[in-house]
Amino acid sequence: MYNSRVNPAAGTGKSRSALLPRSLRKHYPTAVRGEGVFIWDDKGNKYLDFASSAVVNFVGHGVGEVQEAIAAQARALEFVHSSQFVTEPAQEFASELLDFLGPAYRDAAVFFTCGGSEAVESALKLARQYQVETGSSRRHQIVSRRQSYHGATLGAMAVSGNVKRKAIYGPMLKEFAQIATPYCYRCPYSCNDCARKYAGELDEVLSERSGDVAAFIYEPVSGATLGAAVPPEGCLQQIHRICARHGVLTIADEVMTGMGRTGRALATQHAGVVPDIVVLAKGLASGYAPLGAVVASRKIVDAIASGSGALVHGFTYSAHPPSTAAGRAVLKIIRERRLVQAADDQGTGAAAHLKHALARLRELDCVGDARGIGLLWAVEFVKDRATKEPFPPVQDFAGKVAQACVERGVVIYPMQGCVDGYRGDHVMIAPPAVITAAEIDFATDQVMQAVQAAGNSVRQ
Repeated sequence: MYNSRVNPAAGTGKSRSALLPRSLRKHYPTAVRGEGVFIWDDKGNKYLDFASSAVVNFVGHGVGEVQEAIAAQARALEFVHSSQFVTEPAQEFASELLDFLGPAYRDAAVFFTCGGSEAVESALKLARQYQVETGSSRRHQIVSRRQSYHGATLGAMAVSGNVKRKAIYGPMLKEFAQIATPYCYRCPYSCNDCARKYAGELDEVLSERSGDVAAFIYEPVSGATLGAAVPPEGCLQQIHRICARHGVLTIADEVMTGMGRTGRALATQHAGVVPDIVVLAKGLASGYAPLGAVVASRKIVDAIASGSGALVHGFTYSAHPPSTAAGRAVLKIIRERRLVQAADDQGTGAAAHLKHALARLRELDCVGDARGIGLLWAVEFVKDRATKEPFPPVQDFAGKVAQACVERGVVIYPMQGCVDGYRGDHVMIAPPAVITAAEIDFATDQVMQAVQAAGNSVRQ
């Protein structure tokens, strides 16, 4: 397996690549092809994509139907501006998407963006406009959660709780109140009536900020920042009741969890709640095109329609025709191949097998927790299982595990900071729904070997 740590983009002058990469101190293999759950680089190395890159691809790589849908739309019409035209793929996809989400969304409406950060920005502005349109112009604050992540743009980052990613941009961000994210492995309430207590934090914040809060944004299951932490039973239901009582909108960030990833069309459906606004991306087009979406409930749309009549917001590439064509093709595959059912870990498909396979990781000394739902999982590493003491951040234990996985032909998604924003290592495991039992077993074996190798390296 190709394993050079020398980055040709590093250095100065002519030795540096024209491309500005995410890291100037890391070598990136050049990916050239994908098929199913595999990616190949230009040196012929084959990698099993055990994290869907960044929890993006749900239908598998190299699906010809999606590729052809994009090409066909580009041949017919590549672009029009949404202030001047609508297009058939955008209209049809919006209708099909609402049908996929279920009866509760029958009268909702969809605003398409180019990704999750744009979609979150749009949702925040939509929540603010709704409050203004309904006569509550004081309401502008957005309450969110610590250890959350909602995007890289300044508005989305402001409501995020990823300490390391926000640090240098602090002076540029407008900060609002944040509450704790449910985290059973390190629950501050020792899992003693914690659903009510987590919800109580929100009730307290909203009571203190009487009439100033427009919305509460949350991840139904935490994303990469905390690592697939599933809330305790009853927590989301209580949160929705509290928000309704205070006149605060609910925004569910389903960028990572939506489109079937957790075994339901939306992760919020496990709790039986219907948010005022839902944010989608990643699995929406499964990585085949940049695409995000904001699903606005009927009351949001009606307020604007009967008020100013115009959304005070927009992007050049909103509802981009080839991207929405990609989304339609992806959704068709999800439905025809029953991939939501494959992602249900209570069934007999890929997710159930993954859940069983990952349970073996708990046998390893360096593994503190393996948690998740459907096809969204995280493995948290600890220096001491008895005390749950994390590894020192300087050791970059999750990074060592990920590198050892690459050397074994498997790609996972490493993160740091799950304990307090700086300490705590975990990796995300979230394969495409088309993965087979044999591929899950192979990848899990490699992850186990990688964890053991990383553990040996830090003990030397």
